[in-house]
Amino acid sequence: MNQAQGAIDAARAAGAEEYAVDELKAAVDALAQADEAVKASDYRLALAHALDSRESAQNAAKAAVDARARARGDAERELAEATALLERADIRLKERAVARLPRRTLAEPTGTLDAARGSLQEARAALADEAYGEVGRLTGAASKDIQAALAELDKALAPPAKKGRR
Repeated sequence: MNQAQGAIDAARAAGAEEYAVDELKAAVDALAQADEAVKASDYRLALAHALDSRESAQNAAKAAVDARARARGDAERELAEATALLERADIRLKERAVARLPRRTLAEPTGTLDAARGSLQEARAALADEAYGEVGRLTGAASKDIQAALAELDKALAPPAKKGRR
């Protein structure tokens, strides 16, 4: 039972409470059943539950490590994609045709890009803190804003529609 408790503690340390919830719950439940079996003086059943608990906890630890690595990879990819999109928008702002647009026309897209830049900075901090869900939320919102700013620039650069004669 001590080994099972140790394995549960190790699984929690590996992030099983967030990334392998079901496996960790199975380990905790099995350990509780082992404890009940000890109270009932059924040591053979207690041993079986304790072994099940240890195995479930070890599986939870492995699953948590794998899920955490996957989440980090996804967060890094999302951040890289959003950063590349922002760089594309910054290049677009420097194009000659865009630079000729009135400041008033550029104010909103520029403000939107500045806000997205701030969101991406927050996403980098969240990545450093291993808050991978927050990274996804921030990069998703920033990407959406950047795309909206690019669309606004495209609209401003589009030639006015010609009125046809009849």
